[in-house]
Amino acid sequence: MTLEQDQLWMRHALTLAAKAGDAGEIPVGAVLVKDQRVIGEGWNQSIMLNDPSAHAEMQAIRQGGEFVQNYRLINTTLYVTLEPCTMCAGLLVHSRIQRLVFGAYDAKTGAAGSIMDVLRDTRLNHQVEVLGGVLGEQCGETISAFFRKRRAQIKANKLKNA
Repeated sequence: MTLEQDQLWMRHALTLAAKAGDAGEIPVGAVLVKDQRVIGEGWNQSIMLNDPSAHAEMQAIRQGGEFVQNYRLINTTLYVTLEPCTMCAGLLVHSRIQRLVFGAYDAKTGAAGSIMDVLRDTRLNHQVEVLGGVLGEQCGETISAFFRKRRAQIKANKLKNA
């Protein structure tokens, strides 16, 4: 993969993140690619579905498994706008995804190198190639803008009810 291709797919993931943000979810999007073809995509839906596992990565990987009719997603790349958490990193290992490309680093829950590195842990039976920071500023700003807006709404509601 070239950086140009990685950026193209990350832009697609950003459009999916916008769907999450529009629904009031943390704006994270993910797209699963095999042979330059989308086989799964998703965005955060945990609040909407009352499901703590409904992260963007989980949605994309579930679709990918359905598409290929296998729980092993060999020779695939997952593009996600935010560094995966431990739950999602474990899912990448178990599904045998070959490569992860993510946008923004997550200093609080990132499990692809920020606070831990589940994906490249040699004690596990599969390691995932990782490339972080692709369109990182844009991905990070998407999330930051969402939380700025949310804090402003909370503040406005407090003032209104005071």
